Amino acid sequence: MTTTMTSKRWLIVLGTVIMQMGLGTIYTWSLFNAHLVSTFGFELSSVSITFSITSFALAFATLFAGKLQDRFGLRRLTAASGILLGLGLILSSQASSLPMFYLLAGVVVGYADGTAYITSLSNLMKWFPKNKGLISGVSVGAYGTGSLIFKYINGGLIESAGVSNAFLYWGLMVMMMILIGSLLVREAPVAAPVIVNQKMTASGTALLPKDYTVKEMLRTKEAYLLFVIFFTACMSGLYLIGIVKDIGVQLAGMDVATAANAVAMIAIFNTAGRLILGALSDRVSRTKLISITLAVTAVAMFTLSYATLSYGLFFACVAAIAFCFGGNITVFPAIISDFFGLKNHSKNYGIIYQGFGIGALSGSFIAAFLGGFKPTFNIIGLLCILACILAVSLQPPVARAAKAKGMSLKPSRHTA
Repeated sequence: MTTTMTSKRWLIVLGTVIMQMGLGTIYTWSLFNAHLVSTFGFELSSVSITFSITSFALAFATLFAGKLQDRFGLRRLTAASGILLGLGLILSSQASSLPMFYLLAGVVVGYADGTAYITSLSNLMKWFPKNKGLISGVSVGAYGTGSLIFKYINGGLIESAGVSNAFLYWGLMVMMMILIGSLLVREAPVAAPVIVNQKMTASGTALLPKDYTVKEMLRTKEAYLLFVIFFTACMSGLYLIGIVKDIGVQLAGMDVATAANAVAMIAIFNTAGRLILGALSDRVSRTKLISITLAVTAVAMFTLSYATLSYGLFFACVAAIAFCFGGNITVFPAIISDFFGLKNHSKNYGIIYQGFGIGALSGSFIAAFLGGFKPTFNIIGLLCILACILAVSLQPPVARAAKAKGMSLKPSRHTA
C-alpha cells in the first residue's frame, strides 16, 4: 500500500472518529429529563419516553441508510445527517410541548443519528478489512467517548444557559463535528473480498467468502439466530443503563450520590469493552467471544437478582455488564461481515440492528409486566444463556453449506 493511500486511510479514521463522537452525544439525554420536568411541568415518565423514541428511530433508520448511501454517496449523506441532527436539536430549543420533543429530539435526531452511524461505521470497516474488529472498536468507542465528554459539556450548558439554550448550543456543536468529519471521509473502493482466517476443506479447497444481498441473507437461518443474539445482548446492556442508579439505591442500599457513580462507571467500562474486545476479536473466534460475554452477563444478572449486594459486588456486576455490552455491539458489525460479506454490510447490518431498537424497549416492557428489577434480571439472564448456546454453535452459511455437502473443514493459517 502506498504512503498516500495509508495517509488517506488514517484521515478517514480521523473523520469517522470526529463524526462518531458527535453522534454519541445523544446518550446524554438523561441530563435533560429533570430540567424539562421543572421547566415545563411535564411528568418525568413522559419526558423519558423521548429517548426511547430516539433509540427506536435510530435503529429504524439503519434499514434505509445503505440504499440512501448508494444514491447520494457517503459524504453527502453523512453531511446531510449532521445538518438534520443539528437542526433537530436546535429546533428543540424552541419546543415547549411533549409532542414537539418527541418529533424533534426523538424521531428527527434519532433517524439522522442512525443514518450517519451505520454508514460511517460500515465504510471504515471496508477500508480495514483485515482488522475489522479493531476498527469497529475504534469507531464505536468514539461513539461512547462522545457521550462521556458531552456529559460534562451539556451538564455545564444546562446549568449556565438553561435547558432550552443548551439544546441550541448542543445542536450547533454536533452539527459542526459531523460536517467536519464528513469532509474527511471517503467512500471505500469496491474490492474483492479479503480472505482472513480462511477455512479449507480437507481436500485443500478454499471456502471463499460470499457477499450476500439482503434477500439472500434473509434466506439463511443464521440471520435470524444472529438477530436473537444481538437483541439479547442489547437488551441486557440498555436496560441496565436506564435504571442503574435506581438499582444502587433500592437493591444495594446506596444513597443517590453514591449510586450515581455507577453512571460514570458504565461509560468507562462500556468504552473499554468496545476497544479491548473489538481488537481481541481479530485474533479469536468472534462468535466464541460473544458466547463468553453473554455467559458473563448472565452470571452478573443472576447475581444482581439473588445475591445480597455490597457496594463492591454491585459495582462489579455493573462493570461486567457494561464491559460486555460495549464489546458485543462492537464485535457484531464484524460478525455480520464475516457471515455475509462487506459489500452490502450497511444494509445487512441494518436488518440485524433492529435488535437494538427492540431491545431498547423490551427491557422496560418486561419490567412493567413482571413488576420489578429482579424478575427482569432473571428473564434477561435466561435469555443470555440461550443466546450463549446459540453463539457457540453458530458458523457462517458458507461453512455450514460445505459441511452439509460432506466436506470436512480444517483451519488454515492463510491470511490475506
